[in-house]
Amino acid sequence: MANAIVMPKAGISVESCIIGKWRFKVGDQIEIGDILFDFETNKASFECEATHSGILLTILCETGTEVPCLQPVGVVGERGEDISSFVVSNIKPEVVTVKKSAASSDNSNTSITPVTENAHSVSPRAKQLALRMNIDVSNVAASGPEGRMIERDIIAYSLKNQGGSLIGGRAVDNGSAIGDDYIEEIPSQIRKTIATAMHKSLAEMAQLTHHHSADVTSLLLLRKAYKSAKDEKLNQISINDMIMFSVVKVLPSHEYFNANFVDGVIRKYRSVNLGVAVDTPRGLMVPTIFAAEKLSLEEIAKQAKALAETARSGAISPDLLHGGTFTVSNLGVFGVEMFTPIINPPQTAILGVCNIQDRIKKIGDDLMTYPALGLSLTYDHRVIDGAQAARFMQDLVKYIENFDLA
Repeated sequence: MANAIVMPKAGISVESCIIGKWRFKVGDQIEIGDILFDFETNKASFECEATHSGILLTILCETGTEVPCLQPVGVVGERGEDISSFVVSNIKPEVVTVKKSAASSDNSNTSITPVTENAHSVSPRAKQLALRMNIDVSNVAASGPEGRMIERDIIAYSLKNQGGSLIGGRAVDNGSAIGDDYIEEIPSQIRKTIATAMHKSLAEMAQLTHHHSADVTSLLLLRKAYKSAKDEKLNQISINDMIMFSVVKVLPSHEYFNANFVDGVIRKYRSVNLGVAVDTPRGLMVPTIFAAEKLSLEEIAKQAKALAETARSGAISPDLLHGGTFTVSNLGVFGVEMFTPIINPPQTAILGVCNIQDRIKKIGDDLMTYPALGLSLTYDHRVIDGAQAARFMQDLVKYIENFDLA
């Protein structure tokens, strides 16, 4: 019996995903538990496991296709089964067909041979260029991986058949340079989501950044003590963990910073759902430590590390990437002295943690050096005024310089 391979639903908030590379080809034998393909949500990537064994009879959605959750993307079953009910009308699939041997007649025994009837797989860039240059892709020879038509194929066809021109190694259409010297095309829902969110953030908010610094002499001594402690939980605590703990302690006194701004309405929250910006191979992710105000320093450190590891592995649930009320982003580990972090909408502020530099201050008649931690606060000026932002940072710096676990 033929069974549909459906796009998994990775989290209650996910409505569609992008298919990555298929691990099997039409005609391959599949066993339960085999990884069929990779897929991306707008925040993370996952692997789809086979739930039925049999022959991969058809692939309904190719690499790079955005597919609604629970929609069929392929069919597995026995050779020769009727799969017409699974085929989506607007997609031409790869199908395993039954081919008779040349020596056989209509009534003779047939030999079953996997034959691939593969429609052109056309990259998004190639499709866009073909439309602009009025080229029928069915006339174009594909040269990309696995028979995929890519942008250079459209350019080559244009040069040969339409008198296109090349300037500086690039094809030109109506005066616009079109690059063909790229390594590969990578459809990425994650990058698309990041781009949309960042553009929306900068376009719709009145963002302003204040730069401050905190004397972390005491914090560094405490961190040194944690490192030498016998308790492994304390050994794992970082400076960033202590900064996040400080933020959590200060935010309840500054409600407009622990808030969202949606359609002209400010929503202030009781709980601090702390977003932790994480650098991953797939792009920036911001998992959330929920109700962080109820957690100890050790618990915040543990959750932050676990979330970061899961995000980097690509297996994080999308449900953990929503609901933040304030975000902390640390670029100090990369030597960044100051920066202007972009607010994660609909939040109203974000704290950038910078590196530690030696600075000089006067104590009495003496000049003393001290370790200064850079802190960059970006806030939405539609909701928060400059004086409010300054007071928040004054309290945060004070807490950091007089770190208290109470």
